[in-house]
Order: sequence, then C-alpha cells, then structure tokens
Amino acid sequence: MNNIHNFKKKNFIIYGLGKTGKSTLEFLKRKKIKKVITWDDSSKIKNNINKKRFLIELNKAHFIIISPGINIKKTPFKKQLLKNKYKIITDIDLFYLSNNPEKTIMVTGTNGKSTTCSIIEHIFKKKGFKTELCGNIGRPILKQKFDDKKIYIIESSSYQLEYSKFIKPTFALFLNISKDHINWHGSMKNYINSKLKIFKNQTSDDYSFIKDKNLILLYKKNKYRGKLIVVKKNYINQELIKYPLKFQTEFENIEFALDIANKFNIKRNFFFKSLKSFKGLKHRHEIFLKTRKYIFINDSKATSFEASKKAILKNNDIVWILGGLPKIGDKINIRLIKNRVLHAFIFGNNTKFFSNILQGKINFTIRKNLEDIVKLISKKILYKKKITILFSPASASFDQFRDFEERGDAFKRYVKNYAKRFF
Repeated sequence: MNNIHNFKKKNFIIYGLGKTGKSTLEFLKRKKIKKVITWDDSSKIKNNINKKRFLIELNKAHFIIISPGINIKKTPFKKQLLKNKYKIITDIDLFYLSNNPEKTIMVTGTNGKSTTCSIIEHIFKKKGFKTELCGNIGRPILKQKFDDKKIYIIESSSYQLEYSKFIKPTFALFLNISKDHINWHGSMKNYINSKLKIFKNQTSDDYSFIKDKNLILLYKKNKYRGKLIVVKKNYINQELIKYPLKFQTEFENIEFALDIANKFNIKRNFFFKSLKSFKGLKHRHEIFLKTRKYIFINDSKATSFEASKKAILKNNDIVWILGGLPKIGDKINIRLIKNRVLHAFIFGNNTKFFSNILQGKINFTIRKNLEDIVKLISKKILYKKKITILFSPASASFDQFRDFEERGDAFKRYVKNYAKRFF
C-alpha cells in the first residue's frame, strides 16, 4: 500500500471536527502534511475559511477525510461532495494507507460489535498478545501510536464502511444484520452493502467470518476473495455453566470471539477461563443495582427494537422503560415479548410512535422525561414478586440526550437519587 510520505504534496480536507476529525488533523500534522483544510458544519466551531473558499478547496483536494455519521447528501455541500465522492475516505482508510499492519481484526454488524471487540481484546491480552482496540468503539484509530507488533482490533460502523476504499482486514467479522440506520443509508440494501465492504479488499491470505445464511449467500455472490469461515454453534453452554459470567451477552458474540481465538492458537479451555474475568461493557445490559425487590438494568445502547427485544428475552417480570428518537421502519413483534413485560413506561419527544405500537398489547404509562419515570416507578410500582426494571430505549438518544452514554448515565443517576425508595 501507499505510504503517507508519498502524500506530502497532496491536498487534504477533513470534514467534521469531532473526536475523529481532531485525531486525523493531529495525525496529519505529525506526518508533516502541510496542505490540510478543515471544516465543520456546527455553528459552535469557527472555521478558518468561508463557504466560497471551502468549495474551491473541495475541488482541489486529493483526499477528503469524512467523519463517521456525516451523510454527504444532508450537508450544505451535497452537490460538490457527490461530485468528489471518489476522493472521500475515512480515518481507518488513512490508517491502512499510512501503515503496514501485520494483523488487523475488524468487526461489523448491527448489534454486538463493541462487546465482541472487547471480548477479543480481553482474551488476547490474557494470552500475552499486544493489542490495540480502536475505531467506532470510541478510540479513534489515528490517535493510537502505530506499532507493527500489535494486533489492531477495529470496530467499524456502517457509516465508516460506506465511504471506505482502502481497508483490508486480515480477519473480518460480520456478526449479524437487522434493520437499522435506514434513514441514513436510504434502504436496507444500501445498509447491507455498506457493511459488506469489510470484505472487498481482502485477498486469499485473509479470513472472513460470517454466521448469517443470507450474508453467506451475498458473500459468495460477490465473489469476495477471503477464506470464508462459517461461524457455527460451538456448543458453548457447557463452558458457560462451568465458568458463569458476571455479565450477559449474546452467544453469537462469544462464538465469533472463540473462532477468531482459534486462529491464534488460543485453546478453548484458556478462552473460557479468561472470559470469566471479563466484566462486560457499560450501557449494554448492565446490571448495576440489585435490591430485595428489584433488579436494575441499564441497556441504553439498545437503539433499535431488535436490540431491546434481545434484552427483554433474557429477563422475566419486566418493567420496561423505552423512548427516544425512533428509527425509520423499525418494528417489533410484540407477541414474542408481551408475556415478559408487566408494564411499560414511555418517555421522550416521540411518545405517540411508541404508544401506537404498544396500544392494546402491553399496558403503558407516558411521561415527558426519564427522571419523572424513575420517580414514578419508585413511588407506585408494587409487585409481590421480584421484578426487573429494564431501561432499554429501543431508539436513538438524540431527542433529549447527546448520546447513549449520557442517557445511560442519567438513568443510573436517577435510580441512585431515588434508591432509598426501592429498598
């Protein structure tokens, strides 16, 4: 691959100055790339050039590095960006272009990416491998000091993969697929195709891990060149009983992690012994408080009905808290979950959307904000049996919160503020 030193006479544009954009700017400065223009659409960030000048620079640029989540069709520069789309890359592309990593493990999928990446990192570190966990999990890849002896474990979202051109993971894991981000991608087909790009540049020296039958068919239809590994049920129940976990996750996450560990000659017994000490991630079915009558679970990362359904099916006697910014076309089969839910509480700016789905199937109460719901539950929810209070919003957080982390932290804070009433 090209080396960044060949790019010193090239013009770069960084579009978006969030965490990823800032790390990209710092990286280019370290590499002494002089021709770098930055732009952010936010009124809170002062740009050094005006729009007219930026349009000129867009056409002059050799590379446009776009931050995750920016949809070029919804920017003030839609026409120009579409015209220059062939120049658009991501920070992960730049990582591959500027380095020669010996081994990279890239993980994508609708649900479970962060947990799977974190399990792999945990097991590999226990075995003594040098690893770096980065990407969509919240650690920009260009912020990490490159070390060719490290195994890079990279979480990739569909947003990142949509514009990627140069990624080439040694091991590519496509965990699962369900309807998500349709408003961003425009269709389910576009969403799937963006994620399939994880395999596009692989060669016969690389490995592709898939479990879903439909994805396997698409993989074969596209004639990708990696060695296809079909992830199967690894009969992990026995080990999970032997080494009970302090967190809850999908078997799927463990199955993929186990198969990738096998490629690094990590024995099955060692894998499960190491897994026992993995504590799980915040905001993902996080059991953060237990009292005599209640179990409290923070599942704020559940931004779709599919994610919430999985959380509900792990529990019984549930008081379900949901609400937020719903995703276009998102649906749930209430029949599968209604016997597990005692009552639902809906909050946020889109309560009508959720109440229409639950109407006549699950009893619910509506409140404007999350704190009011926690306060109400602490006063009025009385059952003779032990119940699970599950905060699994089934929607994005952006109607009332900055992100799912802020939303989950708020829920835990409200519970603790009213904790005395729950004991």
